[in-house]
Amino acid sequence: MELDSIDCMTSSDVIDDDEIHHHNHHHHHQLPSLSKPHGNNGNNNGTTLSSVVHPGTTSVHELLECPVCTNSMYPPIHQCHNGHTLCSTCKTRVHNRCPTCRQELGDIRCLALEKVAESLELPCKYTSLGCPEIFPYYSKLKHEALCNFRPYNCPYAGSECAVVGDIPFLVAHLRDDHKVDMHSGCTFNHRYVKSNPREVENATWMLTVFHCFGQYFCLHFEAFQLGMAPVYMAFLRFMGDEIEARNYSYSLEVGGNGRKLIWEGTPRSIRDSHRKVRDSHDGLIIQRNMALFFSGGDRKELKLRVTGRIWKEQQNPEGGACIPNLCS
Repeated sequence: MELDSIDCMTSSDVIDDDEIHHHNHHHHHQLPSLSKPHGNNGNNNGTTLSSVVHPGTTSVHELLECPVCTNSMYPPIHQCHNGHTLCSTCKTRVHNRCPTCRQELGDIRCLALEKVAESLELPCKYTSLGCPEIFPYYSKLKHEALCNFRPYNCPYAGSECAVVGDIPFLVAHLRDDHKVDMHSGCTFNHRYVKSNPREVENATWMLTVFHCFGQYFCLHFEAFQLGMAPVYMAFLRFMGDEIEARNYSYSLEVGGNGRKLIWEGTPRSIRDSHRKVRDSHDGLIIQRNMALFFSGGDRKELKLRVTGRIWKEQQNPEGGACIPNLCS
């Protein structure tokens, strides 16, 4: 299966006045008035608030939400002379003007709000997906980037698919939206044919999903340039986390004319992107000349047969060694 190229359009990193006004239509919370610092000769760096959050006016969580991007704000938190706050990322995008009152922004830090944030403990944003953890405000982001309950990215490699979700959702998405072939069982025997093997593009040819041991695995086969040499590569990814992936092993075999290549390894988790796995060469790699030799004939058509199997490693209760558990 070869893929057509996809053109993508990106939006500007600069927010115009109309977009700022649209964002602020829903964000008119304002912090208390400022108290001018003494003895700083007019320099407003580090200006603090005369009072912190008043109970009953607005929640601390709302105050920590940037009115432009609506994400939680982390130091440095900036504010204008009227006390309106925004995050450091958005400060560079609003033409140095406050998105709420349109006054010019200086370099004023909202130290009081930063201190309030230090005192907060918040649940992980993946609580609804099962994460029970609670973290200090400034540790929350670091945890969420690695949380085991965070959604998975779509493993389809033929396009930059932005879909995320849990494994059952992604399996249905691959089947219904990407029309990926689904197979049950732990062995496979696939034949890949290409009429003009001289044309090698950075495109995925095939993705097949296998269901065995109650888990799902993605078998990739593709052509790409490795340096100046065109190569073909097959590898397996596990639809789950890396720790679970280590419980399984797989083998791939390709051959012809009395010769064969065999690869054995551990499937990579789909937490690792398709490109990361491919660029690490963690799979069965076949040079084009060898692939054409395996194909036989006049070497003008690629005909590769890739076979393989998946097995689960089980701990031997007596010797402590891993023994393979092959599915029937």
